[in-house]
Amino acid sequence: MDFRPIEERRLYMRIVGQIKEMIYRGELKRGDRLPSERELKQKLNVSRASIREAFSALEMVGIIESRPGEGTFIRQSNGNNLLHPLSLVLMLEDNIVEELVELRRVLEVDCARLASQRATEYDIKLMEDYIKIMDEKVGYEDSCIEADRNFHYTIAKASGNRVLYDVMMAISEAMDFHIKNTRTALVSDVCTMKNFNMQHKKILDAIREHDQDKAMDAMKEHLNYVEGLIKSRVSGCKGE
Repeated sequence: MDFRPIEERRLYMRIVGQIKEMIYRGELKRGDRLPSERELKQKLNVSRASIREAFSALEMVGIIESRPGEGTFIRQSNGNNLLHPLSLVLMLEDNIVEELVELRRVLEVDCARLASQRATEYDIKLMEDYIKIMDEKVGYEDSCIEADRNFHYTIAKASGNRVLYDVMMAISEAMDFHIKNTRTALVSDVCTMKNFNMQHKKILDAIREHDQDKAMDAMKEHLNYVEGLIKSRVSGCKGE
């Protein structure tokens, strides 16, 4: 490991920068153990306090993890930890629901396109199962919301693009926070839920047929419908 002595200000950021560069270059990989604080102190010519500050920053965004009695390691799996700050930022924003739907459209239409090319039989079976739950649980909002969410997550995962999937998770988490009351009101409506199910089936059929244009159009139709519902609900609430 080719660590270089550091002599500039904001030392912890320089330490973070070196570790990130080593990850990009492939010198540090998932599961690799980092040198101890004492070793890094000698290699980098910095204080232990700066090293601890750098480790704290890297651990906060999910790049490293500390294991008591073992040391500090590059995380084996980041999951969507790196996107937690994004989720928090979005949750703190006001009046952002419609913009989140627009972003979902940008992301999920391409997820559907990629899924139509890459979805496995297992992915398709999961989507079928979630639609079945939505069919059978119309009127049971918690079950329908969970199945609806998982249907979209499965498409994102079936896209084969891990970054798209992680961003989708972060966006969905923020959307759930912002529109939990609105979404509950929408999903508990039997007519709306039946429309959702019909739209989901169209998306699934296109993915099953490996028809990317049809999959994109079906996803656009669904998200346009969701956006219209949210806008009408928000306008109605403002008028109350």
